[in-house]
Amino acid sequence: MRSQGQVRFITITSRMQIAAASLVVAVVGGWGLTVGGMAISQYRSEAQRVSLLEREAEVATWESRLDAYKDDIDEVAGDVARRMEILEEATEMLPDDVTAADTVSDSIDEAGKTVARISAVMPEAAALARVEARQLAYAERLTRYADRRAARAEKAIRELGLNPQTLMSAARTAQGGPFVKISTGRDGSLDPRFERLALSMARMSALEQGLSGIPQFMPADMRMISSGFGYRSDPFNGHAAMHTGLDFRGPIGSPIHAAAQGTVSFVGMKQGYGRVVEISHGNGMLTRYAHMSAWRAHVGQQVAAGDVIGLIGNTGRSTGPHLHFEVRINDRAVNPRPFLESAPHVLEAARAEFPGRNEPSHG
Repeated sequence: MRSQGQVRFITITSRMQIAAASLVVAVVGGWGLTVGGMAISQYRSEAQRVSLLEREAEVATWESRLDAYKDDIDEVAGDVARRMEILEEATEMLPDDVTAADTVSDSIDEAGKTVARISAVMPEAAALARVEARQLAYAERLTRYADRRAARAEKAIRELGLNPQTLMSAARTAQGGPFVKISTGRDGSLDPRFERLALSMARMSALEQGLSGIPQFMPADMRMISSGFGYRSDPFNGHAAMHTGLDFRGPIGSPIHAAAQGTVSFVGMKQGYGRVVEISHGNGMLTRYAHMSAWRAHVGQQVAAGDVIGLIGNTGRSTGPHLHFEVRINDRAVNPRPFLESAPHVLEAARAEFPGRNEPSHG
């Protein structure tokens, strides 16, 4: 380096070169592992989705159904009655009209053959055969409808930067009970189309539950955010510190709203937070509301997005009246702002396609 007629030299030792090269390799390697992990996760998710959609139900041939009718028509009637119970239970979960949805497998021709043959050989069973054919067709329409709703919920969850498979896995971590098998056949079997329906309904329910529990309602006035998520200078000692939520300033006594539907899991005092309310939204997601002046909720209470759960205060480690709001996934704090800003629009699009589920909030 030449400066004012003098030449100066900067020596980069071999040790420094090796250290710099190692740092570059570590950064590139870490980036590669991250991208590779994301690609593998996406591939597995896509493979699971394709596998589910391609798992078409087997269609019973008219010969096998005719044999069943001839063998014991009363038992077939019992099968039909058991199927009806399953359909009625499934329909309760779907308040919307599903009659326009297409079927999962093309069973129309085989069903027509079954009804025609049974009507010709056993006229007394013709009406029962027609009922059975309509039941199975309806089960397939329900399945396709559930698949479409699940796909829409999965897309919305991904748009919010979350992994649908992670939410579904978390939903299965707290389940149990005795095994009670559901069957529609005299041999204890379940028609493959009903097996397929059960899988689709379970997937749809888990994804929509996860979607409805994502923070979507501003807990306080967004215009009054006084401190964001991330590193900042601590307001008390000036040292660098991690801020794990959003701060909404406001007068003492202003209402605090639940950010999403869920169950109140904690009401009480926490060190540094003062008066706190926590809401569990399922699938490992929790929201925390701190520094309250008063609680307006109790443990075990079911709340909807927008419900008042407390009042802004100045309790705990606080420099003035405000709400400290956190979003935690599997007990890890994440930035709440992307959810609060994006979720209302994403959920509105999902509701427009499938109205009747995840009722809108007004945030």
